[in-house]
Amino acid sequence: MKYRTDDDLSILGFGCMRFPKKGGSFDEEEIERELLYAIDNGVNYFDMAYIYNGIEEVFGRVMEKCGFRDRIKIATKLPHYMMKDTADMQKHFDEQLARLRTDHVDYYLMHMLPDLKTWNTLVERGAIKWINDLKDSGKIKKIGFSFHGNTSLFLELLNSYKWDFCQVQYNYLDENSQAGRRGVEEAYAKGIPVIIMEPLRGGRLVNNLPKGAVQAFAGSKRGYSPAEWALRWLWDQPAVSVVLSGMNSMEMLKENIRIASEVETGSFTEEDMAVIEQAKKVINNKVKVPCTGCAYCMPCPFGVDIPGSFACYNTSYIDNYFVGVREYLMCTSLKTQKSAASLCKSCGRCEQHCPQHIEIRKELKSVKRRFENPIFRFGAFVYNRLF
Repeated sequence: MKYRTDDDLSILGFGCMRFPKKGGSFDEEEIERELLYAIDNGVNYFDMAYIYNGIEEVFGRVMEKCGFRDRIKIATKLPHYMMKDTADMQKHFDEQLARLRTDHVDYYLMHMLPDLKTWNTLVERGAIKWINDLKDSGKIKKIGFSFHGNTSLFLELLNSYKWDFCQVQYNYLDENSQAGRRGVEEAYAKGIPVIIMEPLRGGRLVNNLPKGAVQAFAGSKRGYSPAEWALRWLWDQPAVSVVLSGMNSMEMLKENIRIASEVETGSFTEEDMAVIEQAKKVINNKVKVPCTGCAYCMPCPFGVDIPGSFACYNTSYIDNYFVGVREYLMCTSLKTQKSAASLCKSCGRCEQHCPQHIEIRKELKSVKRRFENPIFRFGAFVYNRLF
């Protein structure tokens, strides 16, 4: 196993959300077997969240039984969107400690922090003092945030506070969307470890690849599987600290540990990059809007997240509709400052700056038609009333 951070985090992290089940319940015997194998082979970063139903509890039970607390780093997340004040934060944090059967969390995240305005609202409610008090008491070792959104919003959040780490969606298809390569490298330049989620887009860079992409990978002399190509592309970059994998089988666990034990930064050749680019080209043939995420069209005077809207729109065709609409909901309508395509007033200012010469106003109408149906609007309304 390789390690890249000052805290010696394993470059392969265990994403616990997809723990194996049997008969509808967690298979604790198999979970124990996989966790112990991972730890014995150098994996020490384990990621979960308050809202991952039952995950913290089962992890806590297995950890208490096997006694491996001092060999690992626990990462879990606060659902800040459910918090009205620091009393709520403390109540949920205490519940998490009880679930995990521990007296501290090593890496604690603000879950799905969407924008600077939301963070500033939490700050106004006393979040920084609350965090500092818990860090002073040793109950939280490191504080960070997880993020879905565009590069500019990520950079605003990154520079708003002295974060210990961050977690972003990043893979070879999201190189110019989400936080993107620019965001990942900016965090690295600031000395902030970057934890990667969705390295395989929930398995879709393995199971749903077009035939031409599969052929591009198979045609290389490397002999890597599509999953191995995606993981090696990430680990080739020194800015990537930890890659989370939702490993729910011993076969997957062993394979990922093998790869993580072999990789070196900067080892990709020009031929390797050409293979990735060829696969991307085939996958991107499904892209509807040729937006590169450069954000020259921003800021929109009416608040539309133009690159983010197009990224979600394209995702709904590259992956599937429900993945796209989920990302669109998170990136535009669950934020304090709304940024949906329907806010567009067709002023045309954005089109004057687009180097791709995209008919942005026309395409935003397509985004609105695809996503913003009555069910979507009702869901966003209910969420915002509750949280």
